Amino acid sequence: MRLGLVIGEAAQGLRRNVAMVISVILVTFISLTFVGAAILLQMQIGQMKGYWYDRAQVAVYLCTSSDTGGNCAQAEATKDQIAAVRAQLDSTTLKPYVKHYDFETHAEAYANFKKQFADSPLASFTKPSMLNESFRVNLVNPNQAAILIDSLKGLPGVQDVEDQRGYLDQIFAVLNAASYTAIGLAALMLVAAVLLIATTIRLSAFSRRREIGIMRLVGASNRFIQTPFILEGVFAALIGSVLAGGAIVAIVQFFVKGYLGNTLGQTTTLVGTQDAWIVVPVLVVLGAVLASLSAGAAISRYLKV
Repeated sequence: MRLGLVIGEAAQGLRRNVAMVISVILVTFISLTFVGAAILLQMQIGQMKGYWYDRAQVAVYLCTSSDTGGNCAQAEATKDQIAAVRAQLDSTTLKPYVKHYDFETHAEAYANFKKQFADSPLASFTKPSMLNESFRVNLVNPNQAAILIDSLKGLPGVQDVEDQRGYLDQIFAVLNAASYTAIGLAALMLVAAVLLIATTIRLSAFSRRREIGIMRLVGASNRFIQTPFILEGVFAALIGSVLAGGAIVAIVQFFVKGYLGNTLGQTTTLVGTQDAWIVVPVLVVLGAVLASLSAGAAISRYLKV
């Protein structure tokens, strides 16, 4: 098989169907950009889970004078009750599970509350005594929070014991939903790209039906006839794939590292350029494989007709 002749035939086909080729490039570009964004979002979720789950705390809230829930009866947790909770955290039963813990007083809780709700009218009505004193416990293994909860929840003076990973799970659920939405849109766009590539190849074959007939008469094999058409689809899809890869790198560089990096600062880890460069070859290979399969199926079916 003469490679130069095959590539020349493919280039001629691309010139004849410029509008359709541009459509294939654009649809491939958009669909693979969604695919790349979904992959990056899953990478980001994985990094955030690793970062935040290790920092997630178990909060042991102590009774205030107005609490009636838990083990409270509108009575402030006494010094003895606080000491009993501390002793339990330092006991041989729980100490192997506890990395470290801090005690937050009414004043410290109030200072944190004012920072969080500085612009809210609640800040002017809230008094330090209304906010729970608490132990903030970091675990060696955050997945073992249930052990701590079961051991401390029944102690006198304890209003509640809360695994703060529950808040993180809600956030990750939203991010996962966004990722799955992007995957769904990408799948629809990829189907459109496959159909468009197949249509383009069939139209290209139809416009060159006389040439195909002549090649068959002189004994050209189906493989020789099919290859230029498959290359047409692959070339167009590769251009779209490379553009999608460039878009993913640009998103990471200017949006994630630029905007989000400046906005979030050091509060969490973010995907970086190295992650984007992992995604780029995946997009290029995916675009080439889908294009070759759809183009091959389309031209094979046409030649059988």
